[in-house]
Amino acid sequence: MNARTEPEVIHTALQAAAGHHLSNAHLDALEEETIFILREVAAAFERPTLLFSGGKDSLVMLRCAEKAFGVGRIPYPLLMIDTGHNFPEVTDFRDRRAAELQAELIVRNVEDSMKRGTVRLAHPGESRNVHQSVTLLEAIEEFRFDALIGGARRDEEKARAKERIFSHRDSFGQWQPKAQRPELWTLFNTRLAPGEHFRVFPISNWTELDVWQYIEREAIALPSIYYTHQREVVDRRGLLVPVTELTPPKDGETVQVRDVRFRTVGDITCTCPVASLAATAGDIVIETLAADVSERGATRMDDKTSDASMEKRKKDGYF
Repeated sequence: MNARTEPEVIHTALQAAAGHHLSNAHLDALEEETIFILREVAAAFERPTLLFSGGKDSLVMLRCAEKAFGVGRIPYPLLMIDTGHNFPEVTDFRDRRAAELQAELIVRNVEDSMKRGTVRLAHPGESRNVHQSVTLLEAIEEFRFDALIGGARRDEEKARAKERIFSHRDSFGQWQPKAQRPELWTLFNTRLAPGEHFRVFPISNWTELDVWQYIEREAIALPSIYYTHQREVVDRRGLLVPVTELTPPKDGETVQVRDVRFRTVGDITCTCPVASLAATAGDIVIETLAADVSERGATRMDDKTSDASMEKRKKDGYF
């Protein structure tokens, strides 16, 4: 008898778990906190924006913003920094969802920064992901944003676990971990000097499991690549790297067709799927319970360079 693959084992566990109910009563408190923070940003800042990639975390924030303000009444624009190497399923969904909410969508492109000479790649095949920081800072200067709402969560990565909900950035857009402001109860220090801004993370206290439970409860539509589908991949240092024009197989690598899904979405050059047969949000809730690696640890090549790679990027202005 052939050994079963990992997704088949997990799928069997999903079937065994059918009929068991996982409580989601805590989601009401998380949603209430997120709505409070979204309204606090609208009240405390003059020119806020909500970072919107079309990914699951930003879609959860959009649902909370919809509840906080109403469809067509979200009081700040949506901002997307596009590397030009994003999955088309995600960018198409982004545009459609923004239109449904009657929200203003601002897209700024890393390619434009490359044309201006503010971004220079070390070689043509270099990932543009890290260079989003430059384009983001240029967008902040262009629109004079004083608060950027992001979907980062503390459980994603240890550098993000250090960050406050209201994260102060200096006039260079840099984050100083040792100079963060205290956050007591729901009291936030939002004072800014000229040129400074805040990054605000309303779902900091959510976990990946919370996000998927909320998606299931609210029936939030997502880009199709979040669910199981067949894709050509190569196994590279423990990651399933998608085979695309941007990420071709290397010499000696074997291309496989696997049942996969994406736990997080981002630049094609650094985002990998995981083996999975989960076809619904409910399936993914059960699958997430068994996960022993964070979503970024399991899917992001750019976080594999060093233990401090994310913290360094955040100090330089990354999301």
